[in-house]
Amino acid sequence: MTTSAAERLDRVRSDALEIHRRAIIVDGHCDTPYRLKRHRIGIADDDSTAHVTLDSLVESGMTASFFAAYVPPFYAGRGAAAFADLMIDIIDREAELYPDTLIAGRSVADIRRAKELGRVALMIGIEGGHAIEDSLEKLERFYGRGVRYMTLTHVNTNNWADSSTDEARHGGLTSFGREVVGTMNRLGMMVDISHVADTTFYHALETSSVPVIASHSSCRALTPHARNLTDQMLRDLAQVRGVCMINFYSAFINRGVMETLRNAPRRAGADPRPGPNEELPDDQEDWASFRDWYHSLGCPDATLTDVLDHIVHAAEVAGVETVGIGSDFDGVPDLPQEIPDIRMLPLLTEGLLDRGFHQAEIEAILGRNLLRVFGEVESGRK
Repeated sequence: MTTSAAERLDRVRSDALEIHRRAIIVDGHCDTPYRLKRHRIGIADDDSTAHVTLDSLVESGMTASFFAAYVPPFYAGRGAAAFADLMIDIIDREAELYPDTLIAGRSVADIRRAKELGRVALMIGIEGGHAIEDSLEKLERFYGRGVRYMTLTHVNTNNWADSSTDEARHGGLTSFGREVVGTMNRLGMMVDISHVADTTFYHALETSSVPVIASHSSCRALTPHARNLTDQMLRDLAQVRGVCMINFYSAFINRGVMETLRNAPRRAGADPRPGPNEELPDDQEDWASFRDWYHSLGCPDATLTDVLDHIVHAAEVAGVETVGIGSDFDGVPDLPQEIPDIRMLPLLTEGLLDRGFHQAEIEAILGRNLLRVFGEVESGRK
């Protein structure tokens, strides 16, 4: 955290701070577990690259964070389920180590309890549908381990769903893919359409009997990246009472950053599959090398204004009740200048207030919208 950022945090207005303290704040997607695995450390350990630590998680005012059990595409067909189990083990371990600070969250009730106790609920979401290894039994087992959402794909098209950043092979969801969605509905696991192809998005909406989420996606009208949702997709998501949780990654919220990456020469050793978007390295690559490559490109700086622009746009297109936050902390090489880590989250609340949102609307964006969807998914269990 830079000195200027710290000084700005000290100047956050009292009315914004009061809203921030009162709100139930839920982050839809946080990749801290993968950082901990890469560095072989715990959440309370020092790490100069960290966006989220134990102390900053508490200081940020966060109520619940969906920690990603991320399974790199490298593991598709190579022990993906075992890798997901390893990531879940990491999340569970951190919650067990700090019971006075963290709660192993499994439900809406757990999130509300965390708020009452002044703790942070660590929720679990699997990132990458290849984690289930084409097995509904493994999907059910992951639910039993506490997983409460799963992205149907990651950057890779799997055996039953097309990704937004890979070759389309199925025209959306296969019949088995629809079974996956139906099983998630039956279990009470949220269907996450971040990363999926547009056709997969619409098949998921058609198939799901309860609202779906985009845990970390932004607006394609402002930043025309395949990972973002079009205005029509936002409107259609609103029709099924879903929520789009705005991603903070610079390349997804700032057109200049996206275009710089798109036009950059491919990084030496990069996986050729993702295409022109230069997606993140998998477990076999060096994250530090990726970060160095990114920062060598001279990308423009994304700002808090960019994040707010996406939130405002989504709210104007689809309604305030369709918008949430899904930071992608610890999973991306660059964040807006004013939000270099999770401590700075009160600046977002102040920015929403400055943009004319009322307290109830801000509280909805910060977490209540996600709680509504999560509650409907829980109620839809069979």
